[in-house]
Amino acid sequence: MLQQAVQVTAETHQALVTNDASILGFLAIMLGTIFYTASSSHPFWKKFYTIVPAVLLCYFIPSLLNTFGVIDGDESQLYFVASRYLLPACLVLLTISVDLKAIAKLGNKAIILFFTGTIGIVIGGPIALLIVSALWPELLGVSGPDAVWRGMATVAGSWIGGGANQAAMKEIYGAGDQIFSAMVTVDVIVANLWMAVLLIMAAKAKSIDAKSGANTQAIEALKNKVDKFNAEHSRIPQLSDLMIILGVGLGVTGFAHLFSDFITPYFIANYPGTARYSFHSKFFWMIVFATTVGIILSFTKVRNLEGVGASKIGSSFLYVLIATIGMKMDIRMIFDTPIYFVLGCIWMLVHAGLMLIVAKAIKAPLFYMAVGSQANVGGAASAPIVASAFHPSLAPVGVLLAVLGYTVGTYMAWLCGQILQSLA
Repeated sequence: MLQQAVQVTAETHQALVTNDASILGFLAIMLGTIFYTASSSHPFWKKFYTIVPAVLLCYFIPSLLNTFGVIDGDESQLYFVASRYLLPACLVLLTISVDLKAIAKLGNKAIILFFTGTIGIVIGGPIALLIVSALWPELLGVSGPDAVWRGMATVAGSWIGGGANQAAMKEIYGAGDQIFSAMVTVDVIVANLWMAVLLIMAAKAKSIDAKSGANTQAIEALKNKVDKFNAEHSRIPQLSDLMIILGVGLGVTGFAHLFSDFITPYFIANYPGTARYSFHSKFFWMIVFATTVGIILSFTKVRNLEGVGASKIGSSFLYVLIATIGMKMDIRMIFDTPIYFVLGCIWMLVHAGLMLIVAKAIKAPLFYMAVGSQANVGGAASAPIVASAFHPSLAPVGVLLAVLGYTVGTYMAWLCGQILQSLA
């Protein structure tokens, strides 16, 4: 069968660099070099970075190191460390300067486009399966655990919610390990390629919005308000300021882990049915706690830490996370399961096409489309990345939408699985 013939092949050759400390050093040098050249006044670099966004290089260069065997993103623990330790601290430091009233004034277009993205994934999977099965009929008619539709249901869980929703779909629809492994590869590669596209578009947001006639007044008002606050409270940071910033960011992160270690087993033991809401995921509770505390602190004097660079330190954490996400991507895997990647690409094109059509119809800014999409496809780990590519003050919008994705992910992925099953 096709499912048995197409497998994800594992590399037997050891990477050149396996020490995580060395890999972290390489990533730090890479990030430093990118930002040094991006801030250069040399005509070549000015021209280069008008074409290629710096954030895209932070993501893409590590993927090349992984692809060509310099490092092994799967064996490295750097992504786990960055996502569990640096991401919560980043969310706190980016959120303490948030203005909830200003975010509320962004309107309902962000929510509309988020759910448009969700619908695009629900219908995109079945459409992709119909198109590809017209050329490869053997994709249909398989009833075993390695049926393609079962694997696609797990991708729907990931692209609407996250890892917990993906695992839920694997159990609900009984996806076999073989098809699940293949679809995890499709999930990672296609989702990351789409994020790269969004980052490129973010660099050209002004011209795109101008051509579409989108009303960006609310977004500009929010950015201007944050910039004004920074200008009024900005001062040269002292060592005490920087240590306080680290204390707030990493301190809240510690309590976020403590909270998730307590609350997750409680829900598992007492409310088994809440797994569908991702309430059995420690990562979910960690993100919720860090974001909530960050918002609460934004109403206190802690907000003044933004004047000494809180969001800049948070952004530095974020770029380390971006680099570790990139190092998990192996471009060669596209050629190991080509049919499945065709499925994934068509699926993503349906999602993206629907997003662009609705955004055009309601004259929504590119920001809403990009963040609404990434909140679905990438979740809390990457939605703030895309949002902050527009402006650091917008990162909390990505987090809030991503948490919404965790909540609806299992329901909508289940619906997608039902449609896929009816076709297969």
